[in-house]
Amino acid sequence: MPRLADLRFRAATTFQRRVGNPILRRLPLQTVLETTGRVSGLPRRTPVGGRRVGDSFWLVSEFGERSHYVRNIKADPRVRVRIRGRWHTGTAQLLPDDDPVARLRGLPRFNSLGVRAFGTDLLTVRVDLDG
Repeated sequence: MPRLADLRFRAATTFQRRVGNPILRRLPLQTVLETTGRVSGLPRRTPVGGRRVGDSFWLVSEFGERSHYVRNIKADPRVRVRIRGRWHTGTAQLLPDDDPVARLRGLPRFNSLGVRAFGTDLLTVRVDLDG
């Protein structure tokens, strides 16, 4: 990975881990993705931006397969998503052939701004929600 991209990744993940995630995931209306830790087996909650469309929830990972939640999805695709304060279970799909830049245009602007500003390797993720 180029040096600048690696620096952006390290800076963003350090900020998210120490400041952003602990605060945002506690906000009742913040959308949160819950995966199962691939090593620990414990629930891991990550604030995300995205949009529900029908029975699917769409988001774009700013660091692609380097994101810990993406690595957790690869190990176990069963997830939960908290949308507007309500938990939904589903199965996550990584979509490397989808155009993440085009996908961002259909997602909330605030999320798109953060992903575009920090993102180095965009990856579309779709969660197929259970009934």
